[in-house]
Amino acid sequence: MAKSFNPFQFIREVRQEVAKVTWPSRNETIITTVMVLIMVALTAVFFFVVDAILHWGVNLVIYGR
Repeated sequence: MAKSFNPFQFIREVRQEVAKVTWPSRNETIITTVMVLIMVALTAVFFFVVDAILHWGVNLVIYGR
């Protein structure tokens, strides 16, 4: 049998679990954000270069130039 749902107990349990979370400091959040932005930029450059090479290769095969 399924237990009946008690919203007040659920809220109390959620608050208990959130209290256990170790939140990052402001400095950790800033460093992580900067690292993500750098990785996104590097990935964008990588895919731009790969796309340019593939574009050049396809043009070479199709048009001979």
